[in-house]
Amino acid sequence: MRYTIRHATFYSYTEPVPVCHNQVHLAPRTTASQTCSEHELAIDPVPSIRARRHDYFGNFVDYFSIQEAHEGLDVTATSTVEVTPPKARKLSESPAWEDVAGYIPRDLSTDGLAVYQFTLPSPRVAPTAALREYVSPSFTKRRPIAEAVRDLTARIHAEFTFDPKATTVHTPPEEFLALKRGVCQDFAHLSIGCLRTLGLAARYISGYVCTAPPPGMPRLQGADASHAWVSVYCGPLGWIDFDPTNDAVVSDSHITIGWGRDYADVCPIQGVFVGGGEHSMNVGVDVIPIQEKA
Repeated sequence: MRYTIRHATFYSYTEPVPVCHNQVHLAPRTTASQTCSEHELAIDPVPSIRARRHDYFGNFVDYFSIQEAHEGLDVTATSTVEVTPPKARKLSESPAWEDVAGYIPRDLSTDGLAVYQFTLPSPRVAPTAALREYVSPSFTKRRPIAEAVRDLTARIHAEFTFDPKATTVHTPPEEFLALKRGVCQDFAHLSIGCLRTLGLAARYISGYVCTAPPPGMPRLQGADASHAWVSVYCGPLGWIDFDPTNDAVVSDSHITIGWGRDYADVCPIQGVFVGGGEHSMNVGVDVIPIQEKA
């Protein structure tokens, strides 16, 4: 499936901002099942300094600095991405979760250490007793790991309500666990925290999911949004992505921007600015299948 993705962010200020420094994760990365053939990042006002690099996890990061007074900032990323469905895997045929958890810290190879780092606490996800208690019913003795993760994500989807007003980007998993309401970031952080309490490797995926309009209705501009889900290391099956917000094993409807330990590693836009008075931010995202666009 091929997509055109447009992610537009606009900041407005009540007073001039003389200088700002920003970094963004908006360029889709290439993976075994995804190829980004085109990407453009338009910035207004035009930055004085602009650069691109790969971060520690191999994601694209764009940095820019604006050093002239401005009362608004417009950042628009446009990409063309092709996503192929991952090969079909029977979740019940994955190894027992205890075997995977036991193997991870013993693999001292470069690849093994790259997996191990995702078992550790991160700035926004720390394993706790409450998370261990919540995950336990899904991870019964000798249960296949992928099957257990699928059960966990289904439980989270069923027991928690999507509510964009309930939490903030700083809400910890324990608070979300008590509230039972939040956004995709919270769903992903809870899943990751639960899995790490068991010694399993789980990483945070930032990207988009293609949503279809109601039958007979046109697609609304800006109706989509950034999305987040979780990827879990399943031993010989490798990394498998699960979407607890939508109760799904990820397929070709999901577009990956990048991954990290948690949201802080792959925040779409972050930065600092001087002055500006009161400020507001508006975000619009469109994920459009190429054939629909045609």
